[in-house]
Amino acid sequence: MDLTELRGKYIDLVAKAADEAALEEVRLAALGKKGEISALMAGLGKMEPEARKAAGAAMNLVKDEIDAALRARKAGLADAALEARLKTEWLDVTLPGRPRRTGSIHPVSQVMEELTAIFADMGFSVAEGPQVESDWYNFDALNMPPEHPARQEHDTFFMARAEGDNRPPHVLRTHTSPVQIRAMMDKGAPIRVIAPGRVYRMDMDQTHTPMFHQVEGLAIDRDISMANLKWVLEEFCRAFFEVDRVELRFRASHFPFTEPSAEVDIRYSNVGGQLKIGEGDKWMEILGSGMVHPKVLAAAGVNPDEWQGFAFGMGIDRLAMLKYGIPDLRAFFEADLRWLRHYGFSTLAMPDLAGGLSR
Repeated sequence: MDLTELRGKYIDLVAKAADEAALEEVRLAALGKKGEISALMAGLGKMEPEARKAAGAAMNLVKDEIDAALRARKAGLADAALEARLKTEWLDVTLPGRPRRTGSIHPVSQVMEELTAIFADMGFSVAEGPQVESDWYNFDALNMPPEHPARQEHDTFFMARAEGDNRPPHVLRTHTSPVQIRAMMDKGAPIRVIAPGRVYRMDMDQTHTPMFHQVEGLAIDRDISMANLKWVLEEFCRAFFEVDRVELRFRASHFPFTEPSAEVDIRYSNVGGQLKIGEGDKWMEILGSGMVHPKVLAAAGVNPDEWQGFAFGMGIDRLAMLKYGIPDLRAFFEADLRWLRHYGFSTLAMPDLAGGLSR
C-alpha cells in the first residue's frame, strides 16, 4: 500500500473513531513503534541517499497530517463529552454563596493594636528595637549594676559564645526598656514613645512563660512630673477597659531605672467570677512606673539637668486577660480558632483612636 492509500486509510479511521480509546488504537496502528508509518520510515536507511531524501520528506508529511487529524479529533471528542455532561448537570446561579469562616486575630495582637491607638491619641509614637540586645543596652544603660539579680543566668537568657570570643555578652531582652534608650539616643529630647514587643525571662511555671509581651512608655520634656504620669495612666485605663471612672493607687517601690518609683494598682471587684474594673473594694497591681533616673538619661545622651520625664511598663498578656476575662495564661499558647471565637475576636474588629472597637 503506497503512502497516498495509507494516508486516506488512517484519515478515514480517525474520522470514524467514536471515543478516545478507539482514537488511541488508530494512533498506535499508524504512528506507534510497530505502526505502519513507523515501519515504512524504518526502511529509509536501506535506500540510496537521493531516494531516501525524497521518501523521507513524503513520509514526514503524511505522518504530520495524520498526527494533526488525531489531535483535532481528540479535541472534538472532548468538546462533545463536555457538551453531553453539561446537558445532564445544572447550576442555580441565583443561590447565595456558601459562607466561609474568617480568621480571628489573637488576643495579644488585638491588645497591641488597641493600646497603640490609645497612646497615639495622647501623642505617643511606636518605637522598636532588636530582641537580641547587648548587655549594655539591656542592663548598664538602665542603671542596673553588675550584681543585680536579673543579670544572673538563672534569670536571663544569655547568647552562647564560641571559645575565645571575648565580646561583651548579648541577651534575649528581658524588657522593652532598651528600646527607650535607643529612641533617646536616636531622637534626643523631648520625646514620647511606647515600645511594645516580645521579651524573654527564665520564668517557667503555671503562671509565667519564658516568652511574653510587654509595652513600656517614655515621656521626656522640661517640666514633666508624677502628676503627668498619673493622668496618662488614668486616661489609658479608662479608654482600654472602656469604663467612665477608674481609680489608681500608687505604692512606693524600687526600680533601678526610675527614681522615685511606684507600683500602680487598680480598683476592681470580682463577683461570681465576673471581673469589673473601676469599682469594688479590691486592688490589683497592673504596672510599674516612675520618674526616669538621671543616670538613665545621661546614658542615653540626654542632659538630666535640663530634661526629666516618666516611664512605665506593663504586661500585654495580663492586660488581655483582665479585659477579656481569660482565666488562664496558658490559653494563649494552646488555643485554637474555636477558643478565639468564644472570646469574640475577629479580623474585622479594629481599634479606633478613642480606644474602642469599630466593626
